[in-house]
Amino acid sequence: MLVYKLSDFYKTHFKFILLLLLLGLAFMAWSNRFIQDDAFISFRYADNFVQGNGLVWNPGEKVEGYTNFLWTILISIPLYLIVSSICVFYGLANRQLITEGKKVFATLQNEGIGAGRSRLSRIVGRDTTSLSSQQIRIAVMETMSENLGDGVIAPLFWYAIAGAPGMLTYKMVNTLDSMIGYRNERYEQFGKFAARLDDLANFIPARLTALLMVIVTASRKGAGFAVRYGHLHKSPNAGYPEAALAGILDLRFGGPNRYHGVLVDKPYIGHNDREIATEEISAVVGINQRVCLLMVILVMVFVLKF
Repeated sequence: MLVYKLSDFYKTHFKFILLLLLLGLAFMAWSNRFIQDDAFISFRYADNFVQGNGLVWNPGEKVEGYTNFLWTILISIPLYLIVSSICVFYGLANRQLITEGKKVFATLQNEGIGAGRSRLSRIVGRDTTSLSSQQIRIAVMETMSENLGDGVIAPLFWYAIAGAPGMLTYKMVNTLDSMIGYRNERYEQFGKFAARLDDLANFIPARLTALLMVIVTASRKGAGFAVRYGHLHKSPNAGYPEAALAGILDLRFGGPNRYHGVLVDKPYIGHNDREIATEEISAVVGINQRVCLLMVILVMVFVLKF
Protein backbone atom coordinates (compact mmCIF):
# COMPACT_ATOMS: atom_id res chain seq x y z
CA MET A 1 0.00 0.00 0.00
CA LEU A 2 2.82 2.42 0.88
CA VAL A 3 4.53 1.71 -2.45
CA TYR A 4 1.37 2.58 -4.36
CA LYS A 5 0.88 5.78 -2.35
CA LEU A 6 4.46 6.87 -3.04
CA SER A 7 4.02 6.07 -6.73
CA ASP A 8 0.83 8.16 -6.89
CA PHE A 9 2.55 11.03 -5.07
CA TYR A 10 5.45 10.91 -7.52
CA LYS A 11 3.14 10.99 -10.55
CA THR A 12 0.99 13.80 -9.14
CA HIS A 13 3.84 16.01 -7.91
CA PHE A 14 6.46 15.27 -10.57
CA LYS A 15 6.84 18.93 -11.62
CA PHE A 16 7.16 20.09 -8.01
CA ILE A 17 9.76 17.42 -7.20
CA LEU A 18 11.74 18.31 -10.31
CA LEU A 19 11.63 22.03 -9.45
CA LEU A 20 12.97 21.33 -5.95
CA LEU A 21 15.79 19.25 -7.43
CA LEU A 22 16.64 22.00 -9.91
CA LEU A 23 16.79 24.58 -7.11
CA GLY A 24 19.02 22.26 -5.11
CA LEU A 25 21.21 21.75 -8.16
CA ALA A 26 21.55 25.49 -8.65
CA PHE A 27 22.42 26.05 -5.00
CA MET A 28 25.08 23.34 -4.95
CA ALA A 29 26.55 24.66 -8.17
CA TRP A 30 26.75 28.11 -6.57
CA SER A 31 28.27 26.86 -3.33
CA ASN A 32 30.79 24.68 -5.13
CA ARG A 33 31.85 27.04 -7.90
CA PHE A 34 31.53 30.39 -6.16
CA ILE A 35 31.99 30.11 -2.41
CA GLN A 36 34.86 27.65 -2.68
CA ASP A 37 36.56 29.47 -5.56
CA ASP A 38 39.39 31.88 -4.69
CA ALA A 39 38.25 34.07 -7.57
CA PHE A 40 35.15 34.94 -5.55
CA ILE A 41 34.88 34.38 -1.79
CA SER A 42 37.26 32.14 0.11
CA PHE A 43 36.23 31.07 3.57
CA ARG A 44 39.77 30.01 4.26
CA TYR A 45 40.05 33.58 5.48
CA ALA A 46 37.20 33.20 7.97
CA ASP A 47 39.47 34.28 10.81
CA ASN A 48 39.94 37.65 9.16
CA PHE A 49 36.20 38.05 8.88
CA VAL A 50 35.59 37.15 12.54
CA GLN A 51 38.21 39.71 13.55
CA GLY A 52 36.61 42.37 11.37
CA ASN A 53 39.54 42.53 8.94
CA GLY A 54 37.51 41.53 5.89
CA LEU A 55 37.28 38.57 3.55
CA VAL A 56 39.23 38.08 0.35
CA TRP A 57 37.23 38.86 -2.82
CA ASN A 58 40.13 38.36 -5.22
CA PRO A 59 43.39 36.73 -4.17
CA GLY A 60 45.39 39.37 -2.34
CA GLU A 61 42.65 42.02 -2.52
CA LYS A 62 40.68 42.68 0.70
CA VAL A 63 37.30 44.32 0.97
CA GLU A 64 35.15 45.13 3.94
CA GLY A 65 34.07 41.82 5.48
CA TYR A 66 30.55 42.76 6.49
CA THR A 67 29.73 44.48 3.20
CA ASN A 68 31.07 41.50 1.28
CA PHE A 69 29.10 39.09 3.44
CA LEU A 70 25.82 41.01 3.01
CA TRP A 71 26.37 41.25 -0.76
CA THR A 72 26.83 37.48 -0.85
CA ILE A 73 23.77 36.64 1.24
CA LEU A 74 21.35 39.27 -0.11
CA ILE A 75 22.39 39.60 -3.75
CA SER A 76 24.84 37.00 -5.01
CA ILE A 77 23.15 33.82 -3.79
CA PRO A 78 19.55 34.73 -4.75
CA LEU A 79 20.65 36.13 -8.12
CA TYR A 80 22.68 33.05 -8.98
CA LEU A 81 19.88 30.71 -7.88
CA ILE A 82 17.30 32.57 -9.94
CA VAL A 83 19.38 32.85 -13.11
CA SER A 84 20.73 29.32 -12.93
CA SER A 85 17.33 27.79 -12.17
CA ILE A 86 15.75 29.67 -15.07
CA CYS A 87 18.50 28.51 -17.44
CA VAL A 88 18.13 24.88 -16.33
CA PHE A 89 14.33 24.96 -16.40
CA TYR A 90 14.09 26.42 -19.89
CA GLY A 91 17.07 24.42 -21.10
CA LEU A 92 15.16 21.15 -20.60
CA ALA A 93 12.57 20.08 -23.17
CA ASN A 94 11.10 16.98 -21.55
CA ARG A 95 7.71 18.46 -20.64
CA GLN A 96 6.91 19.64 -24.16
CA LEU A 97 8.22 16.42 -25.65
CA ILE A 98 5.97 14.30 -23.44
CA THR A 99 2.96 16.55 -24.06
CA GLU A 100 3.32 16.38 -27.84
CA GLY A 101 3.90 12.63 -27.84
CA LYS A 102 0.75 12.01 -25.81
CA LYS A 103 -1.25 14.34 -28.05
CA VAL A 104 -0.24 12.41 -31.17
CA PHE A 105 -1.40 9.13 -29.61
CA ALA A 106 -4.65 10.72 -28.40
CA THR A 107 -5.34 12.39 -31.75
CA LEU A 108 -4.71 9.17 -33.62
CA GLN A 109 -7.05 7.31 -31.29
CA ASN A 110 -9.88 9.86 -31.23
CA GLU A 111 -9.72 11.68 -34.58
CA GLY A 112 -8.29 9.13 -36.98
CA ILE A 113 -5.16 8.58 -39.02
CA GLY A 114 -5.32 11.82 -41.02
CA ALA A 115 -5.36 13.98 -37.90
CA GLY A 116 -2.68 11.77 -36.34
CA ARG A 117 -0.37 12.28 -39.33
CA SER A 118 -0.88 16.02 -39.17
CA ARG A 119 -0.17 16.14 -35.44
CA LEU A 120 2.94 13.98 -35.84
CA SER A 121 4.37 16.31 -38.50
CA ARG A 122 4.84 18.93 -35.78
CA ILE A 123 7.51 16.92 -33.96
CA VAL A 124 9.31 14.82 -36.60
CA GLY A 125 11.32 15.58 -39.72
CA ARG A 126 10.06 12.64 -41.79
CA ASP A 127 7.19 12.88 -44.26
CA THR A 128 3.99 11.76 -42.52
CA THR A 129 1.45 11.84 -45.34
CA SER A 130 1.52 8.10 -46.04
CA LEU A 131 2.35 6.64 -42.61
CA SER A 132 0.21 3.89 -41.12
CA SER A 133 -1.09 3.99 -37.54
CA GLN A 134 1.73 1.65 -36.48
CA GLN A 135 4.34 3.84 -38.17
CA ILE A 136 2.94 6.94 -36.46
CA ARG A 137 3.25 5.33 -33.04
CA ILE A 138 6.77 4.11 -33.83
CA ALA A 139 7.76 7.61 -34.97
CA VAL A 140 6.53 9.09 -31.68
CA MET A 141 8.49 6.59 -29.61
CA GLU A 142 11.65 6.99 -31.68
CA THR A 143 11.42 10.77 -31.34
CA MET A 144 10.76 10.65 -27.61
CA SER A 145 13.75 8.39 -27.01
CA GLU A 146 16.13 10.34 -29.23
CA ASN A 147 15.06 13.72 -27.90
CA LEU A 148 15.28 12.51 -24.32
CA GLY A 149 19.00 12.67 -25.01
CA ASP A 150 18.96 15.92 -26.98
CA GLY A 151 16.45 17.72 -24.80
CA VAL A 152 17.25 16.52 -21.28
CA ILE A 153 20.38 14.45 -20.77
CA ALA A 154 22.72 16.46 -23.01
CA PRO A 155 21.77 19.87 -21.53
CA LEU A 156 22.21 18.55 -17.99
CA PHE A 157 25.47 16.87 -18.96
CA TRP A 158 26.90 20.13 -20.27
CA TYR A 159 25.53 21.98 -17.25
CA ALA A 160 27.53 19.64 -15.03
CA ILE A 161 30.64 20.24 -17.13
CA ALA A 162 30.44 24.01 -17.71
CA GLY A 163 27.48 25.40 -15.78
CA ALA A 164 24.66 27.44 -17.32
CA PRO A 165 26.93 28.85 -20.09
CA GLY A 166 27.80 25.30 -21.13
CA MET A 167 24.14 24.30 -21.20
CA LEU A 168 23.10 27.34 -23.25
CA THR A 169 25.99 26.84 -25.67
CA TYR A 170 24.88 23.25 -26.22
CA LYS A 171 21.30 24.41 -26.83
CA MET A 172 22.53 26.80 -29.52
CA VAL A 173 24.50 24.02 -31.21
CA ASN A 174 21.53 21.65 -31.08
CA THR A 175 19.13 24.30 -32.39
CA LEU A 176 21.47 25.12 -35.28
CA ASP A 177 21.57 21.45 -36.22
CA SER A 178 17.76 21.27 -36.12
CA MET A 179 17.49 24.27 -38.41
CA ILE A 180 20.11 23.57 -41.08
CA GLY A 181 21.69 20.18 -40.35
CA TYR A 182 20.13 18.44 -43.36
CA ARG A 183 21.65 16.49 -46.23
CA ASN A 184 20.08 18.30 -49.16
CA GLU A 185 21.16 20.71 -51.86
CA ARG A 186 20.31 23.79 -49.86
CA TYR A 187 22.09 22.89 -46.60
CA GLU A 188 24.69 20.31 -47.63
CA GLN A 189 27.80 22.46 -47.08
CA PHE A 190 26.92 24.84 -44.27
CA GLY A 191 24.60 22.38 -42.55
CA LYS A 192 27.26 19.69 -42.47
CA PHE A 193 29.33 21.66 -39.95
CA ALA A 194 26.30 22.16 -37.68
CA ALA A 195 25.44 18.46 -37.87
CA ARG A 196 28.99 17.31 -37.09
CA LEU A 197 29.28 19.74 -34.18
CA ASP A 198 25.97 18.46 -32.77
CA ASP A 199 27.16 14.86 -33.21
CA LEU A 200 30.25 15.67 -31.17
CA ALA A 201 28.28 17.44 -28.42
CA ASN A 202 25.87 14.51 -28.12
CA PHE A 203 28.37 11.66 -28.36
CA ILE A 204 28.56 10.97 -24.62
CA PRO A 205 25.02 12.13 -23.65
CA ALA A 206 23.37 9.81 -26.21
CA ARG A 207 25.10 6.76 -24.78
CA LEU A 208 24.45 7.97 -21.26
CA THR A 209 20.76 8.28 -22.14
CA ALA A 210 20.60 4.65 -23.23
CA LEU A 211 22.40 3.58 -20.05
CA LEU A 212 20.01 5.51 -17.80
CA MET A 213 16.99 4.08 -19.63
CA VAL A 214 18.30 0.59 -19.00
CA ILE A 215 19.00 1.39 -15.33
CA VAL A 216 15.55 2.82 -14.53
CA THR A 217 13.81 -0.16 -16.18
CA ALA A 218 16.33 -2.85 -15.16
CA SER A 219 16.02 -4.16 -18.72
CA ARG A 220 18.72 -6.56 -19.86
CA LYS A 221 17.10 -6.67 -23.28
CA GLY A 222 17.32 -2.90 -23.53
CA ALA A 223 21.03 -3.08 -22.80
CA GLY A 224 21.48 -5.82 -25.37
CA PHE A 225 19.63 -3.84 -28.03
CA ALA A 226 21.70 -0.71 -27.36
CA VAL A 227 24.93 -2.66 -27.83
CA ARG A 228 23.70 -4.65 -30.81
CA TYR A 229 21.81 -2.03 -32.80
CA GLY A 230 22.93 1.36 -31.51
CA HIS A 231 25.86 1.74 -33.90
CA LEU A 232 23.84 0.66 -36.97
CA HIS A 233 21.84 3.89 -37.11
CA LYS A 234 22.83 6.50 -39.71
CA SER A 235 23.25 8.95 -36.86
CA PRO A 236 26.25 8.19 -34.62
CA ASN A 237 24.12 9.00 -31.57
CA ALA A 238 20.37 8.61 -32.13
CA GLY A 239 20.51 4.83 -32.47
CA TYR A 240 21.52 4.19 -28.85
CA PRO A 241 18.48 5.57 -26.98
CA GLU A 242 16.17 4.32 -29.76
CA ALA A 243 17.62 0.83 -29.53
CA ALA A 244 17.39 0.86 -25.73
CA LEU A 245 13.68 1.77 -25.84
CA ALA A 246 12.98 -0.81 -28.55
CA GLY A 247 14.55 -3.47 -26.36
CA ILE A 248 12.75 -2.33 -23.22
CA LEU A 249 9.35 -2.48 -24.96
CA ASP A 250 10.26 -5.44 -27.21
CA LEU A 251 9.42 -3.56 -30.41
CA ARG A 252 10.85 -3.08 -33.87
CA PHE A 253 11.95 0.45 -34.74
CA GLY A 254 13.64 1.85 -37.82
CA GLY A 255 13.01 0.92 -41.44
CA PRO A 256 12.59 3.09 -44.56
CA ASN A 257 11.07 6.57 -44.30
CA ARG A 258 10.87 9.62 -46.52
CA TYR A 259 12.59 12.86 -45.53
CA HIS A 260 11.86 15.93 -47.67
CA GLY A 261 10.74 13.68 -50.49
CA VAL A 262 13.81 11.43 -50.40
CA LEU A 263 13.50 7.77 -49.36
CA VAL A 264 15.99 6.96 -46.58
CA ASP A 265 16.48 3.28 -45.87
CA LYS A 266 17.29 2.97 -42.18
CA PRO A 267 18.17 -0.42 -40.67
CA TYR A 268 15.60 -2.09 -38.47
CA ILE A 269 16.13 -2.17 -34.72
CA GLY A 270 14.71 -5.41 -33.38
CA HIS A 271 12.48 -8.05 -34.99
CA ASN A 272 9.19 -8.03 -33.07
CA ASP A 273 6.81 -6.13 -35.36
CA ARG A 274 3.90 -6.36 -32.92
CA GLU A 275 1.06 -3.84 -32.83
CA ILE A 276 1.67 -0.96 -30.42
CA ALA A 277 -1.22 -0.31 -28.03
CA THR A 278 -2.36 3.25 -27.32
CA GLU A 279 -1.76 2.75 -23.59
CA GLU A 280 1.96 2.08 -24.14
CA ILE A 281 2.67 5.78 -24.43
CA SER A 282 2.29 5.88 -20.64
CA ALA A 283 5.22 3.49 -20.25
CA VAL A 284 7.39 5.70 -22.46
CA VAL A 285 6.39 8.79 -20.48
CA GLY A 286 7.28 7.03 -17.23
CA ILE A 287 10.70 6.06 -18.56
CA ASN A 288 11.38 9.63 -19.68
CA GLN A 289 10.41 11.08 -16.31
CA ARG A 290 12.46 8.60 -14.31
CA VAL A 291 15.51 9.13 -16.51
CA CYS A 292 15.14 12.89 -16.12
CA LEU A 293 14.96 12.67 -12.32
CA LEU A 294 17.89 10.28 -12.13
CA MET A 295 20.03 12.53 -14.31
CA VAL A 296 19.23 15.59 -12.18
CA ILE A 297 20.25 13.68 -9.05
CA LEU A 298 23.49 12.50 -10.68
CA VAL A 299 24.34 16.05 -11.74
CA MET A 300 23.66 17.30 -8.21
CA VAL A 301 26.05 14.71 -6.82
CA PHE A 302 28.66 15.57 -9.44
CA VAL A 303 28.46 19.29 -8.76
CA LEU A 304 28.65 18.76 -5.01
CA LYS A 305 31.66 16.48 -5.29
CA PHE A 306 33.67 18.39 -7.88
